Amino acid sequence: MSDDNTTQCLLFPGIFSKPVVAQFSQRDGSSDGGALLLKAADCSLGLVDDLTTCLQDRRQAGKVDHSLHELLAQRVFSIACGYPDANDSARLASDPIHKLLLDRDPVEGSDLASQPTLSRFENGVGSKELYGMSEALARTVLRRHAKRLRRRAYRVTIDLDPTDDPTHGAQQLSFFNGHYDNWCYLPVLGFVSFNEEVEQYLCAAVLRPGNATAAVGAVGLLRRLVRMIRSYFPGVIIRVRLDGGFAHPAVLDFLDSQPKLEYVVAMAKNAVLKQIAAPGVRRARQLSRRSGKTEHVYGEVRYAARKWRCPRRVVIKAEVVRAPGKDPKDNPRFVVTNMKPSPQWIYEQVYCQRGDIENRIKLRPAKALELTVWQRRIDQTVCPIGRSLRGRSGEATDRSKPSDNVPTLARVASEPRGDGVSASIRRRGARLGGKVRLHKCS
Repeated sequence: MSDDNTTQCLLFPGIFSKPVVAQFSQRDGSSDGGALLLKAADCSLGLVDDLTTCLQDRRQAGKVDHSLHELLAQRVFSIACGYPDANDSARLASDPIHKLLLDRDPVEGSDLASQPTLSRFENGVGSKELYGMSEALARTVLRRHAKRLRRRAYRVTIDLDPTDDPTHGAQQLSFFNGHYDNWCYLPVLGFVSFNEEVEQYLCAAVLRPGNATAAVGAVGLLRRLVRMIRSYFPGVIIRVRLDGGFAHPAVLDFLDSQPKLEYVVAMAKNAVLKQIAAPGVRRARQLSRRSGKTEHVYGEVRYAARKWRCPRRVVIKAEVVRAPGKDPKDNPRFVVTNMKPSPQWIYEQVYCQRGDIENRIKLRPAKALELTVWQRRIDQTVCPIGRSLRGRSGEATDRSKPSDNVPTLARVASEPRGDGVSASIRRRGARLGGKVRLHKCS
């Protein structure tokens, strides 16, 4: 075996007239050159400056080597580049690109803050400051798009969705979550989109304990987002899309109380709703047997759970899923809404579009500075400065417990009968005190 382990550094000798040499002996090198684009984005948005104004410096002035703005910017850019832990600063403190991001000379400039300094910085931020930083993030996102759209948006859509943030060790408020099958926190993320645009923008992230239900804190978060949106887009129609965990009486009451606000909120199935949807499911099963494909039939009912203050319109999707090599499976779905269009349009054109939010959360991207640029991993979306909410109770939230009762239908008059399938489902709804309409899928 040859002892010659010298790496060839002369490349493509037969292609170019001049030698192409690759060497890796540069002392002041960095692999994070793309972070300069983040610096350019921050110069345009001013996000780090806005966040810094929310912080109070309680340190002794004579012992300060790194300003709050520098400490925050260092954490923002480090996490955005894929270095979520403060321990990474032991290596990044002398990185020329990271120095340049903080307006220091990349070679001669002094090193950045060390891990102990960053840890003291993160642990010294109080809940009021974190609350202010959360609002600063939302304002930055909305201000940017108000400028982009010249405040002429006719509809702003809000999507909320919880996701797991796995924890390791004895971290305060970390609980086992059976749905995600791990110990975690359960932050809720808020996204906004404008008009008919597909792109959705993260504007809020609230840390919650791992055993929190989806609706915890939802009313407070929605109230603040709605207020901010109306301040930047006066007279705009707001549309709210939520999954089944948010179908809580307090959330629905808040949505009903807001002017020029439309909503679609998924509901968990229960014995009453499944019984109402049964005729539609049988019809979908017949269609599926004939076509050999997945089929669905849409309907609606006026429905009120026991703790609801009034009946609401519930869209029914009676679906039978057929997959190769598997038996057909009944899959009824329910969505409560205050919108007027047909059940099929509401479900397919409005509610189903929120599925993109779940895909974005699973991908865990770091796409832009205004989407909490320092939160590259979902691990850091729980608060505006990475892990500083770890071990804190965080922002005060609405902790009313979701309703766990079995809903019952409110008694309202039944409608005139139509075809056989419609008449069957209406008779069943009338016996339960409901009013049901069935719509064939086009």
